[in-house]
Amino acid sequence: MISVILSVCAAATPLLLAATGELVVERSGVLNLGVEGMMIMGAVAGFSFAQLTGNPYLGAVGAVIVGALFSQLFAFLTLSLVTNQVATGLALTILGLGLSGMIGEGFVGQPGVKMEALNIPILTDLPVIGRLLFGQDAIFYVSLVVVAGVTWFLFKTRAGLMLRSVGDSHTSAHALGIPVIRIRYLAIAFGGACAGLAGAHLSLVQVPQWVEGMTAGKGWIALALVVFASWRPSRVLIGAYLFGAVTLAQFHAQAYGIAIPAQFLSSLPYIATIVVLVIIARNRRMTLINTPASLGQPFVPDR
Repeated sequence: MISVILSVCAAATPLLLAATGELVVERSGVLNLGVEGMMIMGAVAGFSFAQLTGNPYLGAVGAVIVGALFSQLFAFLTLSLVTNQVATGLALTILGLGLSGMIGEGFVGQPGVKMEALNIPILTDLPVIGRLLFGQDAIFYVSLVVVAGVTWFLFKTRAGLMLRSVGDSHTSAHALGIPVIRIRYLAIAFGGACAGLAGAHLSLVQVPQWVEGMTAGKGWIALALVVFASWRPSRVLIGAYLFGAVTLAQFHAQAYGIAIPAQFLSSLPYIATIVVLVIIARNRRMTLINTPASLGQPFVPDR
């Protein structure tokens, strides 16, 4: 039972990080569909930095930096050049998938540097809760801190109020002297950093090696999680672990010999994503109440 819960935590961590970062971006009024591209760039950056330095923690730091920098390409195009956010986000994903494949070509087949789980003397050896609370990898703990920090930032700080006001009405926020473009640049950088770290978790913890396209649609699931959570960080936490459990269902079903086609089991997370989005779409009133009013709308400040 403990091993199953640990596996769910591992599967949920990248989803939680990527979705929390995207939640901040969308709260600022920007729709970035390039999460998949930023995640795969973080995965190849994390693996390559860890491989070159021999230190998985430096690999994770490198993934954060690369994810943030890669996101700024999207920010420049959509905020400064006012390109279409949907088309630019899709282009960012396509670019990330292609660029990561080119960068990682020399690392294919090489054993990676795994980020081992923490081992805190006495605490990790406690029965039942020891491995769950004190025996996880460092990125798992970072993901929980990020969720708690984002919750506090959005709803307990003046800066968080400013970010939410930009997402709800960028015109009114600009009239009040709030730097709309600067806030959105910073929000996009944070989202990119989280997506990069999510990708690093895949290549440093889950599968310590580089495999082209290893994100396998997890960025799209993270995007759906933001809508599922109604743009609330605490709900993202719940949703990430639910989707993590669904992702693992395919492996456990095969282990128990359940006669279900492997292709169907592999598609379960994406089927669940579609079902959740359909259910949410039926409650249009709740969706409209929680959706940032300026989401996806371009902003051009008065000259």
